[in-house]
Amino acid sequence: MKIAKEISIILGITWIGEMLNQILPLPIPAGVYGLFLLLALLCFGMVKPEDVDGTGKFLLDNMSPMFIPAGVGLIRYFDQIKAVGLPYLLINLVSTVIVFVVTGKITQLVMEKTGKEGK
Repeated sequence: MKIAKEISIILGITWIGEMLNQILPLPIPAGVYGLFLLLALLCFGMVKPEDVDGTGKFLLDNMSPMFIPAGVGLIRYFDQIKAVGLPYLLINLVSTVIVFVVTGKITQLVMEKTGKEGK
């Protein structure tokens, strides 16, 4: 009975996220609405972590097969992706390095300002 309750909570929040996606004119995926809704419900104590713990762990443990359709889609459209693959790869590499450097510098600045240099 506990599993049915957990699944019902997760599916209900997912359904509400889908409805919000249909109602609100924002370019936000339904899953993101659902995640933020679940986060809000957990933060305000309306849903307790143990209410979704078992099913949540099961879903996380079995997440790999959920990426199979996306992988098949990449393979199916490989010719189209190949044409823009190198620019996307370069953009990802350069932006990742920029994010690392900026994050590191900001962290150093904050640590210096707060006196927590970790020496």
